[in-house]
Amino acid sequence: MIKKTYYAVIFLFLLALNVFGQKDGTHKLPEKEKAEINKVLDDYIKTFSAKDLKGWEGTYQFPHYRLASGKMNVLEKAGLRDSAAVFGPLIKAGWEYSKWDHRNIVQASDTKVHVDTKFTRFRKDGSAIASYESLYVLTKEDGRWGVKLRSSFAE
Repeated sequence: MIKKTYYAVIFLFLLALNVFGQKDGTHKLPEKEKAEINKVLDDYIKTFSAKDLKGWEGTYQFPHYRLASGKMNVLEKAGLRDSAAVFGPLIKAGWEYSKWDHRNIVQASDTKVHVDTKFTRFRKDGSAIASYESLYVLTKEDGRWGVKLRSSFAE
C-alpha cells in the first residue's frame, strides 16, 4: 500500500514537471483560452451533478487520472464504469449536486493548465455536506481542452 502511494505521488510530481514536454508555465493565458477552460470545468460540474456519466467523461482526456484517498486511479477510456458504481455511494451519503467555490488558473502553457479548485457537495435541501480543495490539470489534445488529472482530498 505504501509503495502504491509512493508511486502515485512520484507520478503526480513528474506530471507537474511537464512530463508531456511542454514549455514553462505562466499565469497569463489569452481570454479565449480561459473561457474554453472554464467551459470545460462548467460542463464537468454540470454533468457530474446531473449524474450524467457519459457527459462527465466527455470532459476528460484519456487516459484520465484521479489521485484521492491515497490511491491513483487510471481510466484508460470512456465507458468502462457503471453509473450506479460511480454515483451510488455519493447518493447514499445524501449528495444531490456539487458547485465550484473557486477555480484559479495557477500555471499555464499553450497545452496544459494547473487549476487550483475548491468544490462543495450539497444535499437536496441545499445544505452543504463538505468542501474539498483540489488541483485539476487540463490538457489541450487534438485541439480540445479536457480534464487529464484530478488530485483532491475528496473520498
